[in-house]
Amino acid sequence: MSTNPPSPHPRRWAALAALLTAEAMNLLDTTIVQVAAPRMHAELGGPISAVPWLTSAYTLPFAVLLLTGARLGDRAGRRRMFRIGVAGFLLASLACACAPALGVLIAFRAVQGAAAALIVPQTIGLIKAMFRGDETARALGSIGPVMGLAAVCGPVLGGVLTHADLFGSSWRAVFLVNVPLSLAVLALAPFLAEDRAPRRPGLDPAGTALAVLATGLIVLPLLRSDGGVTDGSALASLGAGLAVAAAFAVQQRRGTRRGRGTLVETSLFTSARFPAALVSSALFFGVSTGLTLVVVLHLQVTSSADALTSGLTLLPCSAGMAAASWCAGAHLVRRYGSAVLAAGLAVMAAGVAATAGAFDAADHPALLPCALAVVGIGQGLFTPAFFTAALHPLRPQEIGSAAGLLNAVQQLGATLGVAVLGRVYLASAAGGGAQRACWASLAALAVVAAAGRLMHTAGRPVAAESEPAAEPLGTTHAR
Repeated sequence: MSTNPPSPHPRRWAALAALLTAEAMNLLDTTIVQVAAPRMHAELGGPISAVPWLTSAYTLPFAVLLLTGARLGDRAGRRRMFRIGVAGFLLASLACACAPALGVLIAFRAVQGAAAALIVPQTIGLIKAMFRGDETARALGSIGPVMGLAAVCGPVLGGVLTHADLFGSSWRAVFLVNVPLSLAVLALAPFLAEDRAPRRPGLDPAGTALAVLATGLIVLPLLRSDGGVTDGSALASLGAGLAVAAAFAVQQRRGTRRGRGTLVETSLFTSARFPAALVSSALFFGVSTGLTLVVVLHLQVTSSADALTSGLTLLPCSAGMAAASWCAGAHLVRRYGSAVLAAGLAVMAAGVAATAGAFDAADHPALLPCALAVVGIGQGLFTPAFFTAALHPLRPQEIGSAAGLLNAVQQLGATLGVAVLGRVYLASAAGGGAQRACWASLAALAVVAAAGRLMHTAGRPVAAESEPAAEPLGTTHAR
């Protein structure tokens, strides 16, 4: 006896608007704040070395709690977790806008990141629950253009809002813009269908605690505002972090053997292919995010430009990334496959080298926007090709864990990129710090190239050789 497939959700398009607005809001909150960060520091005080924390305080909790947020949606309902996350994001944004000191602002940025970890993992599951047939592909395909638009608008909007100083709000307006967006999402949220996993997965609190502890021990020494990363306490913290990371790996394997719910699917690590993808993701998005911070700091701290100039300078990078990402996802990856990944990496490396040369040209290098446009084109070519290559050969039961882990590592890479490249720049801001950050970026991209080659040679399943290319997959937080 055949059964009719479930009908699509009646209010699915209004619900999709809520999901896409929330996704764009989370991306905007990274790019807007990077442009406004030097003004925040100038008005609130504190050491200049604390500026990278304004980005890292958001991306770090987002990275380590992303998988747990996905599990909470599976267990308690994705619509419920989505609404809780948006409400928390709204309150945290208001608190950031009212922050009286830099330390308070950084603390509430961490709350924002934790709220985003509840919002973002629910999107794909809710779309699949509400749409059927060809409409599902259309709905999923709308994520990329919306994220591209957010990436283009973020730097400019951050510069415009900070420069306009509406009602004396200065940088606080970059957080207040989240208020109407969050309220609009919450108004549309009742149109979402409730959805949860057919079987309630375990939350793995022990695994979450180990992941948080390991990440903190490794990242925090890099973000310290005093001392270097080679003193005794920093090295001890890094060593302890690596030991806890090893304990996390053992705990995950043991949980899998005993049939308990774990944060990651350990079968992903039976060959070097997926670990190579994780290394590529962390380093590539670390360079992308960290280099943006270096550009903003160089313009506003060293060259005394304003926030609007910084936003407009970054616009060619964002526009190039959005256009190239659409072109690669819609056409190039289908036709040329993994060659697009290598081409994107080469174009980005050329752009980073040109950026180093532009920094050396003058206080306000005229070639900098052109060089950043090349960087953005490289980013846009690389991203859809990378996610397609990373997820294509996996078994169906591994896709969800792999996608979540790649996005979590992407955010962790962004945190590390801000920490490392920000420290490289600040160590000699007036004496070639920007160029040194570019050379460090090129070294990281060389490792990405080696890891990308390993992705295509290590443990490739036989079936993957003859299967058609998977649909290009993007990422919600490419910068």
